[in-house]
Amino acid sequence: MATSSGMAADLDLSALLVEAALAGGAAIMPIYDGPVEAREKADASPVTAADEAAEAAILALLAAKAPQIPVVAEEAVSQGRVPETGARFFLVDPLDGTKEFIAKNGEFTVNVALVEDGVPVAGVVFAPAIGRLFLGLAGAGAREGRVEGGAVVSWRPIAARVAPAEGLVAVASRSHAGPDTDAFLARLPVVARVSAGSSLKLCLIAAGEADVYPRMGRTMEWDIAAGHAVLAAAGGRVERVDGTPLLYGKRQQEGDTDFANPWFVAWGARPSTFR
Repeated sequence: MATSSGMAADLDLSALLVEAALAGGAAIMPIYDGPVEAREKADASPVTAADEAAEAAILALLAAKAPQIPVVAEEAVSQGRVPETGARFFLVDPLDGTKEFIAKNGEFTVNVALVEDGVPVAGVVFAPAIGRLFLGLAGAGAREGRVEGGAVVSWRPIAARVAPAEGLVAVASRSHAGPDTDAFLARLPVVARVSAGSSLKLCLIAAGEADVYPRMGRTMEWDIAAGHAVLAAAGGRVERVDGTPLLYGKRQQEGDTDFANPWFVAWGARPSTFR
């Protein structure tokens, strides 16, 4: 894959993001294979040693290979370390789906994305426990890699599908679905509903395995930026509930914290009738 148009020509963006995500996964798995202890952060969300180890590995690699680009990372932000971002910055969620990690169901991911002018133009989502890695780059499409032994051993192109005539497959949060999600989906011709954890939901749509994912609840930009980039590169979209674009780098929001998202809906290559 080529680099994003806004990047220096000598930086292989896709290779860098894949390397960073694999480094995060390598830090996570030894901890996942043992007893997992979680602590509660100030916002009441759980954090484990795996979150911290993965973030340290990713930040070290990005600092070494792309020191000119600021990095907004979940655990650093939770400790008050927030860089000035400007038009271009990385968003890192070192372990998305901590509840899935604690439950040991394999549905957690490492997310690394590049944002340019409010848009996630490149992203990698890596699910280390199940060996699936998704890569998307604006203008170059999306691919899924199969990971074995800490390396990508094969790639295949992926694309969001046109909604089937028989109806939609909806994917919903395993841990956070509720009445608002149910009400939204009740208005659509949904023929099947599956649950999944973390940003895998966005990647299932990108891979043509589902059609719509409504998130009627709180998320942060680092939770979904990489998955958003993968889905957009695959021909899908992520929108606010009113159909306007979901943008990134949201600071000084009235009534909410920096980098918090509104409710949103992710779609595959859908007909306009499914708005």
